[in-house]
Amino acid sequence: MNLAGALVLVTGGASGLGLAMAESLQQAEAIPIILDRDREMLDTVTTRLGCPGFAVDLTDSVAVDAVVAAVCEKHGTPLGLVNNAGILRSAPLLSLGNAENPRHSLELWNEVLAANLTSVFLVTRAVADRMARRRVRGVIVSMSSVSAKGNAGQTAYSAAKAGVEAMTRVWAKELGPLGLRFVAVAPGYVDTPSTRAAVPEDILENLRRETALRRLCKPESIAATVIFALQNDMITGTTLSVDGGLVM
Repeated sequence: MNLAGALVLVTGGASGLGLAMAESLQQAEAIPIILDRDREMLDTVTTRLGCPGFAVDLTDSVAVDAVVAAVCEKHGTPLGLVNNAGILRSAPLLSLGNAENPRHSLELWNEVLAANLTSVFLVTRAVADRMARRRVRGVIVSMSSVSAKGNAGQTAYSAAKAGVEAMTRVWAKELGPLGLRFVAVAPGYVDTPSTRAAVPEDILENLRRETALRRLCKPESIAATVIFALQNDMITGTTLSVDGGLVM
């Protein structure tokens, strides 16, 4: 894909990793369109970047279909989509020392799956439908994680990210003949405020020591991989790992 002038949707693009992606897309002369549930942060970022933005709950199928329709009506069919929005929550399956809540809660399971897996399904379904009907040779990049291989204490998050990788392969097989490409990107632990809020510092330090390059991923490195996936027309149905050698 030639990114110059290309419309690319970025979910969760008002902060953290998503914001780094939106900024990198601008630097590549693309036009990022940010979808985010935080209207205040969205307004601040879109004003600063001078790009379009839409506030939406990405777990609501009706809202997702409506916002994609609005984007296409106002700006045209996007050539790219980056499914970045999600949340990081950790909980063991069993906490036998916790008499009140010894088991992983169903509420947490549903929250994590909705934010990290269902949202990807809903947004991809809406955008791919538009691309296919207008014969757009589009690209959809979805954020996975090293957790897709199974991280202790992350039952729901690991399941969601493994699901993202599976859906990426399925969609590449189904829609490749229509010219659509699907790629997953699996970062290691990225040095963002959301990561630091979810993972204690002592665990992050252990992860640094276990990583071959002895450092956490930078948002800019992940954004560069997303740009590469969008631009390289022979990459589809695969997961690109960007973890500094944490998983080998």
